[in-house]
Amino acid sequence: MSQSVRTRPEGSGQALSKAYDTALLDLDGVVYAGGLAIAHAVESLATAREGGMHLAYVTNNALRTPDTVAGHLTELGIPTGADDVITSAQAVARLISEQVPEGSRVLVIGGEGLRVALRERGLQPVESAEDEPGAVVQGYGGPELPWGRFAEACYAIARGVPWYASNTDLTIPSARGIAPGNGAAVEVVRIATGAEPQVAGKPLPPMHRETILRTGAERPLVVGDRLDTDIEGAFNGEVDSLLVLTGVTDGAQLLAAPPRHRPTYVDADLRGLLTGQPEVVDAGEGFRCGGWTATAGAERLELDGDGEPLDGLRALCAAAWTVAGEGVCELETGKALARLGF
Repeated sequence: MSQSVRTRPEGSGQALSKAYDTALLDLDGVVYAGGLAIAHAVESLATAREGGMHLAYVTNNALRTPDTVAGHLTELGIPTGADDVITSAQAVARLISEQVPEGSRVLVIGGEGLRVALRERGLQPVESAEDEPGAVVQGYGGPELPWGRFAEACYAIARGVPWYASNTDLTIPSARGIAPGNGAAVEVVRIATGAEPQVAGKPLPPMHRETILRTGAERPLVVGDRLDTDIEGAFNGEVDSLLVLTGVTDGAQLLAAPPRHRPTYVDADLRGLLTGQPEVVDAGEGFRCGGWTATAGAERLELDGDGEPLDGLRALCAAAWTVAGEGVCELETGKALARLGF
């Protein structure tokens, strides 16, 4: 992917599962939500895998171990081995191991996924600031994480112990809606200490490096639902991306995306892996995709035509991103999106 400013989603004459050798799939909001498989995910991934595409699951959620994640996916009907799962816990454990002596104690504010990843790197997880840790690491610990764990982090950080975070996602999808993520917990410690953590997870380079090291992907496609983690991570790694609209990103957020948040492709769900992608054409009077033409008026984006709603959304992206350039589109988009059902 070029780092030049993207002004429209790209087309592909090939199915994406044929154009790329490896799908780097986010989990929450892409494959499942609240532990339940998202519609079309199981069968789409099976077809992509049978066609020769390597599937790797890349998650910022540091709570569960790769074994646990793989077991969950297998139960959902997606056969997966632990080696196919890459977590932000693994990325942050590698980052810590490169900066502290081998065998160092690390104060863990989070779940078992962090502890397993630290041991894999020869580090020793501990539970208290009084255990003389050489580092503090914070990752998503689930809704039952005790408030006192944040105090332990603050005590250690105040003594000068370096602080690391698996990721800073402010929210996480659940079966009941959007819940606070690790980023919200990191903010608690940041406010209390005034310190800044080193962060490993998406969209930052340590996570991309961990993913490539573990998968060996040569032509990867990042597949995600979040602009500020999945899509920005692909941008930072200079690889292509597919945004699926099964998670937290809605049409208005997509149209207002700055360059680093603009995906290469946009589709409704994981069935998009199995198809080509329609081309968005500059038709002079506007941007055309399928039966739709989108134009930028003085105050709002306009949409004419009829056809598949996704084609209209792709055309609107081209109009919005072209007007915005390196900035953010500030034109009113609600009427056009409502016409498409987004």
